[in-house]
Amino acid sequence: MSDRAGLVFDERLTGYNFGVSHPMNPVRVELTMQLARELGVLDQLDVVGAEACSVDDLCAVHSHEYVERVQAVSADPSHLDPEVGLGTADNPAFAGMHEASALIAGATIEAARRVWTGESLRAANITGGLHHAMPGLASGFCIYNDVGLAIRWLLDQGAERVAYVDVDAHHGDGVQAIFYDDPRVLTVSLHEGPQTLFPGTGFPTETGGPGAEGTSVNVALPPGTSDAGWLRAFHAVVPEVVRAFDPDILVTQHGCDSHMDDPLTNLMLSVDGQRASYLALEQLAEELTGGRWIITGGGGYAVRDVVPRIWTHLLAIVSGAPIDPETATPPGWRSTVEQLGGRSAPQRMTDGRSPAYRDWSLGYDPASWLDRCVLATRAESFPLLGIDLSA
Repeated sequence: MSDRAGLVFDERLTGYNFGVSHPMNPVRVELTMQLARELGVLDQLDVVGAEACSVDDLCAVHSHEYVERVQAVSADPSHLDPEVGLGTADNPAFAGMHEASALIAGATIEAARRVWTGESLRAANITGGLHHAMPGLASGFCIYNDVGLAIRWLLDQGAERVAYVDVDAHHGDGVQAIFYDDPRVLTVSLHEGPQTLFPGTGFPTETGGPGAEGTSVNVALPPGTSDAGWLRAFHAVVPEVVRAFDPDILVTQHGCDSHMDDPLTNLMLSVDGQRASYLALEQLAEELTGGRWIITGGGGYAVRDVVPRIWTHLLAIVSGAPIDPETATPPGWRSTVEQLGGRSAPQRMTDGRSPAYRDWSLGYDPASWLDRCVLATRAESFPLLGIDLSA
């Protein structure tokens, strides 16, 4: 097995474009790649291309009727199909929608293939992580569920247990729905609570369907949760449930819309807190799967200041050569950001925060909204996975 990590990327992947006024602007990917290139991160990765999924490939997760309807809107964007979520405010129609979406799905499957076959120990597709897409419905900026397709591919290749961890601010509802009744897949989502944020799901009581009880784990966080609380919740739940599941391979979604500057959510993390979660997931992969780790992007709508810095940290961690948070951002990248945004670009790869937190083992505070949320998840999920709540 190669110890070099892979990044699946070529310029065609930025063709997934809902328009300049849409929050999910591909400039966030372009600026990430520029920053990673100028900091030398791409030199540490095997950068490879991918091919689009075929219709048959897509139908491993999506209905044939839905794929045909995406193709129809893709060929004629004036033909809107809101019944399946196409041509809505969240998912505006654009020419080539099917092709662009199928390519992202193909890129995540290629990342999975590289790890499964041993060509790479780890592989990433930062344009992926489209976790809201349902088998017959576009939702939340997501047309095809690339993560679900990659996990299905792994299962078809013989993977016995796949763990999926989603740290996007929004609940990973599409991936959960696809595998809710499949005991071979553990889905874990840390997200802002459904009372205050789309998609309105992800309650702790969502624990898996018949025969798969315990394989869906949801940590619903209070709005305003910052680094210390988020990391407290993460470490109180994620390592224990993933260890109990004992996966063959780890798949993670790294939406960075939990940042305090993100315009669409109410969480308050810093780049430093997000980076700490990425390092924790890397360590979990090393401990449990021999390092076999598939990584995707996801949400993130502070497209100039935040997404490029945190995803560059992510790629550096994937490469095995993390960047010091105090590293200065390169002048060329800062110039590009300032030309695009008309304001000063971040000078460093940090927000100047310390990602410290109080470990759950030090005690539970019943007066804390955060602690009550964490306790609810532990109470619902831990017994189903055979984890001793008193430990």
